[in-house]
Amino acid sequence: MGSPQRPPVAHVFRGTFVHSSRSAPMEILHEHLLGVDDSGTIVFLEQSDQQEQLAKKWGFKTSDIRELSNYEFFMPGMVDTHIHAPQYSFTGTRVDLPLLQWLTTYTFPTEAKYKDSDFAEEVYTRVVRRTLKNGTTTACYFATIYTDTSLLLAEILDKFGQRAFVGKVCMDVNDSVPQYKEITADSVRETERFVKELLEKKYPRVQPIITPRFGPSCTEDLLHALGNLAQAHDLHVQSHISENEEEIKVVENMFPAYQNYTELYDKNKLLTSKTVMAHACHLSEEELKLFSLRGAAISHCPSSNFSLCSGILNVQMVLKHNVKLGLGTDVAGGYSASMLDAIRKTMIASNSLAINKVNETGLTLKEAFQLATLGGSQALGLDDVIGNFEVGKEFDALLINTKASDSPFDLFSADNFEDIVQKFLYLGDDRNISEVYVAGKQVVPFSSSV
Repeated sequence: MGSPQRPPVAHVFRGTFVHSSRSAPMEILHEHLLGVDDSGTIVFLEQSDQQEQLAKKWGFKTSDIRELSNYEFFMPGMVDTHIHAPQYSFTGTRVDLPLLQWLTTYTFPTEAKYKDSDFAEEVYTRVVRRTLKNGTTTACYFATIYTDTSLLLAEILDKFGQRAFVGKVCMDVNDSVPQYKEITADSVRETERFVKELLEKKYPRVQPIITPRFGPSCTEDLLHALGNLAQAHDLHVQSHISENEEEIKVVENMFPAYQNYTELYDKNKLLTSKTVMAHACHLSEEELKLFSLRGAAISHCPSSNFSLCSGILNVQMVLKHNVKLGLGTDVAGGYSASMLDAIRKTMIASNSLAINKVNETGLTLKEAFQLATLGGSQALGLDDVIGNFEVGKEFDALLINTKASDSPFDLFSADNFEDIVQKFLYLGDDRNISEVYVAGKQVVPFSSSV
């Protein structure tokens, strides 16, 4: 009796693979073979000298192998743990006010336009295309308070093949722009409908996430109901916390019964091992301990933190407290939709803390790379599925060509491979990202069907 039939191998690549593991922030694997099966799962990652045995085991021919050039490498797809899809329409503008004034003047009036499905479809299509082209294979999106266009975002994500969480925003307090808020009961009911309808679509890689906007936009009743909903359906949760000092004071005044901002979420069942909170610039030691205890994650959004002058998150302190941490673009407080920008701003934020003697040293570029890939997958609870090239995970990957015809940087004969990777991380852009894969399926260049 023969051995049971193995699923056929859909892709075999030979070349260099750059990824992170739990123990090493960056590993460069030269002369390796990686195989992906029909379901998009990585089935082997071995040195090239194992080719004969692998070919026998997996039934592929030499002609099936895709050879990478010496100037190409694969890296894991990047994970954007915090991005506002509707704000993409004004990305790159209007970052001239502090957070609360910025929300009132620009953001709430813009988000109120997303009742209009034609407008929503245009912006949502563009943000998904732009982020995929820039190497974001997984994104955690805030939509708006409007259920139907939030469901439309999920449909567009499924069509383009990006892995994502989508949240219908919940807010029942908004004195500054009163037309952009919900009645508490409606917010809860519409969130239930959003979750139900999205799950019924059975999209393979797009999931709902419970999304109270942040403390100042929510009553205690709304937070309590959303916490119960998240618990009842075992759902992921996202929100903002301690982004700037004025916001923290507002929360203290609105919710005097709670010891701090973190406790507000925790006591309402919104701080769980499936929670990701954006910013967290001003959390106390006590709050970080609670994050660690609950297994909740933080999305570090340095571009936005600088642009709106909100604060600087001490990433090393967060990691010392054993809190999961990923990076976010935070479009449009962050003016770039590229995770490469998030990596670069993470380095600047870390260096500024070292300059000001808050920390003895800064993060390394390798550590920032790890946060943008494996760290992001851990923050979103997806590290058993994506984040690096471990066998058994799905192949979410970027093919990087450092000698693309219009590459924005130059290579020299003295550059070693680590130099080439660093140049891409500091100087590269979408021109160097020649192909993007999600679960083994090539999603960039875009197919004619989308």
